[in-house]
Amino acid sequence: MGLRDTLGNGPALEGGVRESPFHKKKKNKNYKQILILSVDALRERKLRSALTILMVIAGGALMVALNAMSAGNTAFINNQINSLAPNIMFVSSGQHRLSGPAAPPTIIFNSQVVSRIRSLPYVQEVIPEYKGSLQLNAQGNVQSASVTAMNPIKIYEKNPSMELVPGSAIKPDDPTAMLVGNTVAYPPGDPTPFLTVGQYVRGTYTYSTALTTTATSSSSNGYGTPTTATKTFVASAIMQPTGDSGTDQSVYINEAEGNKLFNKAYKYDAMMVTAKSPDYVNVVAKEITDLYGANNIGVTTPAALLQTRQQTQSGTAAFTLGIAFIALLVGAVGIITTLYTSVNERVKEIGTMKAIGAKNIFILALFMSEALLIGLLGATFGVLMGIGGAYLLSGIAPHSTLGPGGGGGGGTSTHVHIDPIFIPSDLFHVWVLSLLLSLAAGVLPAWKASRLSPLEALRR
Repeated sequence: MGLRDTLGNGPALEGGVRESPFHKKKKNKNYKQILILSVDALRERKLRSALTILMVIAGGALMVALNAMSAGNTAFINNQINSLAPNIMFVSSGQHRLSGPAAPPTIIFNSQVVSRIRSLPYVQEVIPEYKGSLQLNAQGNVQSASVTAMNPIKIYEKNPSMELVPGSAIKPDDPTAMLVGNTVAYPPGDPTPFLTVGQYVRGTYTYSTALTTTATSSSSNGYGTPTTATKTFVASAIMQPTGDSGTDQSVYINEAEGNKLFNKAYKYDAMMVTAKSPDYVNVVAKEITDLYGANNIGVTTPAALLQTRQQTQSGTAAFTLGIAFIALLVGAVGIITTLYTSVNERVKEIGTMKAIGAKNIFILALFMSEALLIGLLGATFGVLMGIGGAYLLSGIAPHSTLGPGGGGGGGTSTHVHIDPIFIPSDLFHVWVLSLLLSLAAGVLPAWKASRLSPLEALRR
């Protein structure tokens, strides 16, 4: 075994003789020759090389874009949940299902239910809500919004850090006052606000009744006959962005007025329950479900919302990243095909190089360097194109989401823009993975080329 040079000037040759500058120069010259020959080989097969590099780029770019969108979506969800008070719970009756027709209500939320839950030892407050949706008309501009009828001042129980735009005033006892979410007042992409503080807005609500007389109709209606109710409100307060899409996309009106407008007959749609401390949230949730039955009533906490959304997001991200990895593997197969074809086309060239003294390691290094160049170009441009693609995807494919607690009412979905987040370690991992897959794909063709017999090669 050769000895190490004690001066650190390079490895020793056999017999303890130090590698001379001449040998170093010769090695450097060999590396340069390999690089030049590899570049020339790729240039000679421009179209095939370009398509192979493009396959690597596509796989890497897809992984980068999906990673960034997944990270952005996770951050968005975390911000939404973190904007909620940690001691809040959303309580709904058990008639809601994820799919299929809604079952009849098992529990009717009324004042007795509210009082009973409020009397539990660790409950601080119970805020009943009527939910619905209104078509808002402000000076000829129309949009739909989710509506929650409750004591508007209690919105601070849900969003303690909420702030109002200047000039706003919450008026809980005024039946015409409306607290407006920021996205409703200032629609994204619209240069002019839909509503300003103090502006009048007409709300229209259509529903079906069963043999009842409403304030807007003097005759009895048959079952299922649509009835339209209208009322003029004043935007007495507009919220600053809260980070919760359900709140930002909703408007809040007086509880009694909501009962009258939506013809609720004092039957609440949901309740917000606050515990005396975040430590008591799980205790209160268990007390409520024990009181009415887990199948009859639903209690959702911010922690449960976060866990559910994270699990959904993780499953979706794993599926999409699996697709991206398959795309990257397709790129690796393309490299194998390209280099195998190159070996078959250059048999005589390989034989000539071997005949004039090229060793197996030189031929192996030559084809591995081609795979390395393809991997370097594909990985680098893949990362760059993935960054651009993530911004493009976030611009053309806004996410539909529900705010915590049902999105404010009526199950109305909202469209929000989610910016991609690029984590340096993720970008580096995708780059390295693309490069390693490219090198791995080049091993078999390079080994085949290095094992060719010069005599066999020259006979072909």
